[in-house]
Amino acid sequence: MAHQYCGQLGKQENCQVAVSLSAATWNTSLPVAYRLYLPQQEWSQDSERRKKAGVPEDIRFQTKPQIALDQIRQAMEVDMARGVVLADVAYGNDSKFRAGVTELKLLYVVGVQSSMTVWEPGTQPLPAKPWKGQGRPPKLLRRDSQRQPVSVKQLAIELPASAWKDVTWRQGTERGLRSRFAAVRIHPAHRDYWKAEPYPEEWLLIEWPKGEAQPTRHWLSTLPEKTSLKALVKMAKHRWVIERDYEELKQELGLGHYEGRGWRGFHHHATLCIASYGFLVAERNRFSPSANVGNLELSAPEPPPNFRPRGSHSPRAA
Repeated sequence: MAHQYCGQLGKQENCQVAVSLSAATWNTSLPVAYRLYLPQQEWSQDSERRKKAGVPEDIRFQTKPQIALDQIRQAMEVDMARGVVLADVAYGNDSKFRAGVTELKLLYVVGVQSSMTVWEPGTQPLPAKPWKGQGRPPKLLRRDSQRQPVSVKQLAIELPASAWKDVTWRQGTERGLRSRFAAVRIHPAHRDYWKAEPYPEEWLLIEWPKGEAQPTRHWLSTLPEKTSLKALVKMAKHRWVIERDYEELKQELGLGHYEGRGWRGFHHHATLCIASYGFLVAERNRFSPSANVGNLELSAPEPPPNFRPRGSHSPRAA
């Protein structure tokens, strides 16, 4: 427990925060890793508090993106089926997290903040200065007054009207979910002046709904260059499945109801909730989503000759 940002409340509050990894299909998802985040000052460096809460000695402070990367590595070690890594802004804005996912040879579509800097399409940082024959040859990339990166928000605002397309990515309860998107190929610019080579080119996907004063969401993606805009949007928006299932986990199975203060109790509670949800997911997936009650095509055995329903009159009494 610490005063920190609570996603469920959307503000700073005293709460417990977990980092999780979910395996997802197009229809459902299930958490496969769940780990309590220990704030550095309040918990990780307080040995007395750690001992009282039963935090294992080998648990050290890690940022949320570092915990998430460890969870992905562990999933790969047990040969879990690989897919595209989806993450929100808290993880996508971390360049080390994105680099770690790429090092694992996985593709990603991750949210980023509008203030993140990138190079405009077709541009990148200047190469290192020419070597003059003395000292060490320069290796670091450069910028000058004419060659500077821009924020993704500024880039979005400067895109021509022809760059924006209306895309429907899935069917909602009453109608198709539709918005306006643009996708361009860019190089990220985060501190690349300390690098010898520019970041690889990747997708910048931007959502700017009609009627809004400015873009509302931004993503970076390493999906292949030939990926269509609709495929990009569909993958970026697919986190709704995980968010929907977590909402059910918290409200219907009590995942968010733990009020204890112990490390073991926190993870024991989460394990039971997730195991229960896994059973429900398995049961749901046994039947076609379009199946109606009474029309599941299940055969029932014939009752035995001497069968008599409970409460019915005896044949002799008749």
